[in-house]
Amino acid sequence: MNWSDTTRLIVAALLVLAYLALCGGIYLSERRKRLQALRDAAALRPAADGAQPWLIGYASQTGSAEQLAWQTARMLHTAGVPTRVAALSDIGLDDLMQSERALFVVSTYGEGDPPDNASLFATKLMNAKQALPHLHFGVLMLGDSHYAHFCGFGHTLTSWLRKSGAQAIFESVAADNGDTKALHTWQHHLSHLAGTADTPDWQAPSYQPWRLAARHRLNPDSAGGPTFHLELEAIADETTWEAGDLVQVLAPADQDRPREYSVASIPADGRVHLLVRQERREDGTLGIASGWLTEQAVVGDTIDLRLRPHSNFRLGDNQHRPLILIGNGTGLAGLRSHLKARAANGMQRNWLVFGERNVANDFYYRDEIEAWQNQGVLERADMVFSRDQEQRIYVQDKLREQAEQVRSWLDADAAIYVCGSLEGMAGGVEATLTEIIGSAGVEQLIQQGRYRRDVY
Repeated sequence: MNWSDTTRLIVAALLVLAYLALCGGIYLSERRKRLQALRDAAALRPAADGAQPWLIGYASQTGSAEQLAWQTARMLHTAGVPTRVAALSDIGLDDLMQSERALFVVSTYGEGDPPDNASLFATKLMNAKQALPHLHFGVLMLGDSHYAHFCGFGHTLTSWLRKSGAQAIFESVAADNGDTKALHTWQHHLSHLAGTADTPDWQAPSYQPWRLAARHRLNPDSAGGPTFHLELEAIADETTWEAGDLVQVLAPADQDRPREYSVASIPADGRVHLLVRQERREDGTLGIASGWLTEQAVVGDTIDLRLRPHSNFRLGDNQHRPLILIGNGTGLAGLRSHLKARAANGMQRNWLVFGERNVANDFYYRDEIEAWQNQGVLERADMVFSRDQEQRIYVQDKLREQAEQVRSWLDADAAIYVCGSLEGMAGGVEATLTEIIGSAGVEQLIQQGRYRRDVY
């Protein structure tokens, strides 16, 4: 094809215009994102007239309390009230002394303990006598009434504030598993304090229909409960998540109490993977959620599910650090998602310490783990099977045995991620770490965000 000089000039001009249009589109898109980020940041700045901001502190293990703290701040901002939001461990005595009004949104870890991002506040401030008669406060306590010490840390915080002379603006609000009625009560109090009643109701993210695409048992003939690998596909909207995140599932038999599971996959897998152990009650009946997911639902059925960001168990600032990943049982799910992410990003300083019953029947994802070892994704893998020898051993015993290696990895700035059972494993791991590096060392890891837990 022979083009005239004029045709060539026209084509060249069109190409230049197309390129400029593309660059302009990218620029405008990025500019909109930056402007929105600035608006979001400005929305929570102290008022220009120098009015003292309300202090909003959160203690969050799985992210729910943090999310509600920010919702609280945005609601107050809508009414013209300046705020400052911070994790409890980032709040010192000076902050409390300089604040006249404070709101606390706190969850409870385990049987009444503070979440990791409140441990410094609990050990340093709450263990000392303080005089806070000037402080007016309100507390939203998040918990699960199935635990013996329901909202234990929230009650402890409330009691400490009162003993310090602080004055409650209203009675502390207890929310059982995100109870909507309790959250509306909290919102009502905020509306009254802010002098406005026209703020929208707080609605949790809606559940979306997902299709159960695959399911197979990982531990046939195991002496333990049947454990299944599940894969779910989004039916409607495109969704994304990060390694370390959670899902909440609504079982048809109990629509009021969602069950949380650690995600065992990354978005590149195209599906949400779960690792679910089938529970049975003493009378032999199946657990409501685990029974639905592992037996009663059939492949192809719709599952009501929503993804939950779990900021405390995401990698965040730890993504370039060596990782020590510790877990047992179905806790391998959360660790698997991190290993998948690390493999995808070429990060090879990873040490897995995992425990179950027997190597013959309970080595979940064995082919995958051995492939990661061969590929160098796993620098170390200590698989601990408690029933394969006369004397039972657990992951905490392996850590104690490898104390020098633990110290070496931590000296190299490693982060520790623990996923699995709260009773036995998580407490045993913390006790062993305390033996190895001391209580001050463990506390320092928590403060630095290098000790993260997703336990249940």
